[in-house]
Order: sequence, then C-alpha cells, then structure tokens
Amino acid sequence: MTAGRRMVFHRSILVLGCLGLVGMSSAGCAWFGGHARPGWIDDADREYPPAHYLIGVGQSDNRNSAADEAYAAVSRIFKTEVDARAKDWESYLVIERRGSTNEERRLTLDRVTQVSTGKVLENVRIMETWHDPNKGLHYALAAMSRSQVEASLLDRVSMLDRAIELDVVESRRTTDKLAKIRALRRAARNLVLREAYNSDLRVIRLSGRGIAPPYGVHELSDELERFLATNLVLAVQVSGDHAEPVQRALTEGLIREGLTVTAGTAHDDGTVPELLVRGTARLFPIQVQDQHFRYVRWCSDFDVREATTQRVLGAVSRGGKEGHLTEREAMAKTLRVMQHELSSEVATMIAAHIFGEAALPMPMGMPAGCLRGEPLSDSEP
Repeated sequence: MTAGRRMVFHRSILVLGCLGLVGMSSAGCAWFGGHARPGWIDDADREYPPAHYLIGVGQSDNRNSAADEAYAAVSRIFKTEVDARAKDWESYLVIERRGSTNEERRLTLDRVTQVSTGKVLENVRIMETWHDPNKGLHYALAAMSRSQVEASLLDRVSMLDRAIELDVVESRRTTDKLAKIRALRRAARNLVLREAYNSDLRVIRLSGRGIAPPYGVHELSDELERFLATNLVLAVQVSGDHAEPVQRALTEGLIREGLTVTAGTAHDDGTVPELLVRGTARLFPIQVQDQHFRYVRWCSDFDVREATTQRVLGAVSRGGKEGHLTEREAMAKTLRVMQHELSSEVATMIAAHIFGEAALPMPMGMPAGCLRGEPLSDSEP
C-alpha cells in the first residue's frame, strides 16, 4: 500500500473511531466546530498534555486534507526517530541481502518500519476539527494515547521475544542442518522487527528508553554465517548452451544471498557440498512472423538436491524470448537476460527455500522450462 493510499485508509478509520480513545477531551469529535477558535489550535498541549498524548495539528482548505495533515504530523514524530537510527540500522539489514546496494537496504529498512510504525499509527484518532469561515480554513487535531500504545508495543515485543527464544533454542538443539539455518534466520529477522517496535517504544515513552533485546542481531547473523560457510556448501552444475556464463551468473546470485558455493566436488577448505544445484539451459532461434526482428528463446530447468542421497528438494524452471535486429544480436541479448534472471530471481527462490521463507515446487514429470529438444516456433513476437 502506498503512503498516500495508506493515509486515506487511516483517515477513514480515524473518523469512524475518533470517539474510541478513552480519556480524551470532552469536546470529542467536533467535526463542525463552533464559531469560537478552539484553544487546541494554538496550544494543544493545554488540553492534551504531552505526558499522556502524542499530538499533531493540521490545516487545509478542506476537512479531509486537514485530517490528513494532522495524521502526517504525528507520523513525522516517528519518522524523526527512524531517521536518527537509520545509520545504525543499516548493519541489521546485512542479513536481508548481503550483496545489496545501499538503496536496496534502505528499501528494506522502509519495509521493516512500515510493519511496525504502520501498526502503531493505527492508534491515532482525529479528536477535534474546526472550520474558520472567515479564512476558509479547516483545522484537525490528531492524538495518540501514550499508555495505550505502550501497552500494545510491550505485547508485541514480548511476543517476539518468546518466538526468538524458541527459535534460538531449536537452532542449537537440532541436528538437521536446514532446520538449524531456518531457525536462526527466523530469530535474526524477528530481532530486526523487534528493534523496529523498540524504536517506536522509545518514541512513546517519555524516558525515551526501550527494552534490551535477549540477543544481538550481529550475534545470531554471525552464527548463521559461520554455519553456512562450513556446514551448507552448495555446488552448482550447469549443462547445455553457454554453460559457463550461465553457471557463473547463478553462482554469483547465490553468493549474494549469503550462501557458500563451489563449482566442484569440494570447497576450498575441503568441505564437501551438502546441496547440489543442477540444471540445464538452452538458447535457440525461433521463427516469428516479423520482418524487422529476429528472435531467440531461452529455457532453463534446475533442481536442488542433497549431494549424497540425490534426493530432490525442489525445482525451478524459467524461460522467455528476446528480439533484436539480427540473430547474433538477439542471441547476445537473450543470454544477458537469462543470466540476469538466473542471478536474481532464480537464486533468490533457491535461497528462500533454503532459509525456509518459501518452498520450491517439486518437479512433476517433464521439465517445465525446456519442453522439447527441437527449436520452437511462435506465431507472434
């Protein structure tokens, strides 16, 4: 949901629920207001003391926009805290995508804070509005009860602490390598989310203090990284057309996801691979009724299996076609597109399966990407 749509949604529920916040001013939801200018426009602290409320005042030429402005004023209080901690939070995001750019990490940070702060802001209520007929302006007052939100945040932090503890205990007891990795991953990700809630708690509390976490994100992410490096080495084997650049692209993508990859039967330190990513890729010209462009199709089929037992854990197939002025240029463009998709989407899907965030489908019958051994023809580009 975009920021604008989210604000409109919140504004709607704020209006309906403005009487639901206990202990507010007896003025209630004065949507139409009186002729006298209310005191909260110039001194909201007098009626809604900062010890009990976080408030925001908005003004605009229409009532709905004034309510949006008031809501945004409260939101900015939390944004200030997030911006102040953004540099420190960058380190937490290393566990999300180890090869990410700063911009991608910032997007991840925004998603984390939207989950936490977005829920906190659901507690904002539009308490009063007033229309100044002389100036043609509408005013709105948004307020949030510190005590109510603090109780809600404490519940969420406590719930996350319990989940984190269970995952850490499981990771250190289990002998199943994938189960250990997935438990550590969940614990580390929940610690990141917990820190987001803890940041909101610092804003709500007059003391500005949160609650110390039971573990450090660095502690768990380092433990996960060490385990991945020594206990879950992957081998990548690709056959078919342009096997070497295709294998290199998929390997680079998996490494960016935080996985340890070897191209042979053993890692540099002699570690034998635990999982094998094996597949094939093909590129071939296709006949398309187009006088100006030549087209090349690509297809790929990969599966992830245990290296010792050859038991298949999941499979992924991808394909597509690209066009250019000459067949040679079309072939080069198609290879670039295939490499990019394998190093990004396919590598991400495999990593997500290993980390327990999404399951790869099991192969059913014939490979889905490369259906036939002979070139295909398309009637349309």
